[in-house]
Amino acid sequence: MDVVRRYYAALKPERTYANVMTTAAGFLFACKWHVDWSLCFATIVGTTLIVMSACAANNCTDHNLDTRMPRTKKRPTATGDVSVRNLAILAGVLGVAGFVILALWVNWLTLLLGAIAYADYVLLYAWTKRTTPWSTLAGTVSGAVPLVAGYTAVTDHFGIVAAALGLVMVFWQMPHFYAISIFRLKDYKAGGLPVWPARYGVKNTQVWMLVYTALYLLAVILLVATGSTNVAFVVILGLMGLYWLWLGVKGFRSEKPDKWARGMFGFSLITLLVLSAGIASASVLPR
Repeated sequence: MDVVRRYYAALKPERTYANVMTTAAGFLFACKWHVDWSLCFATIVGTTLIVMSACAANNCTDHNLDTRMPRTKKRPTATGDVSVRNLAILAGVLGVAGFVILALWVNWLTLLLGAIAYADYVLLYAWTKRTTPWSTLAGTVSGAVPLVAGYTAVTDHFGIVAAALGLVMVFWQMPHFYAISIFRLKDYKAGGLPVWPARYGVKNTQVWMLVYTALYLLAVILLVATGSTNVAFVVILGLMGLYWLWLGVKGFRSEKPDKWARGMFGFSLITLLVLSAGIASASVLPR
């Protein structure tokens, strides 16, 4: 059981669960709760396997880097509890299985989106986070795709609604991950990673967090403009977005940016939960 626990940790379960949650939300949004259970099962299983594979592959490429940062040095690949070679094999098996499921039982558009997200996280993000402060933005593609993939699994179509869903997730991620980069700044500096606050400072990062939070609000409005949501969605997500903006403004007066950033991070998680629930139920609640 200890071996299973170590490999389970190497698959970054918290990240997998978050992506599966948004996939399910996108699926329910598209099907309006008229669920084709076999399609739903294939979508969730295929997406889960691909996300786990990407997380395992990322741990393989980052195992040396992880040893330099306090928050990651206990990861199984950093400690040597899990063999990089064995984890790479597992990543390959999981990835192939996930893509085969999407190809055979979902559709090719969703498979293509999964492949783009996989390449973004395993290749582009892994490279950019070592070389440029724009890595966070580069990595948002992989985080945005699961919500869109849930939608395209049902519709087999990429249009304005799918684009709006993707933009909502892209812009949600930026203040979320910038908050992490502020309260984990010492870790990133220890690892030699050029995250935005390390390169441009905390105050500059706070400005950009406000910009991206505002863009998140605009993306929510764009989704509303497609006519596929309801009044409750507009009111709840709008008010939460405005409160998130207010929290961001408060950060400029905070004497403890680490504590403030943790608050921003915590609220971003609440926002994601409400956003996922809102998207999942948007098509069935009264308009």
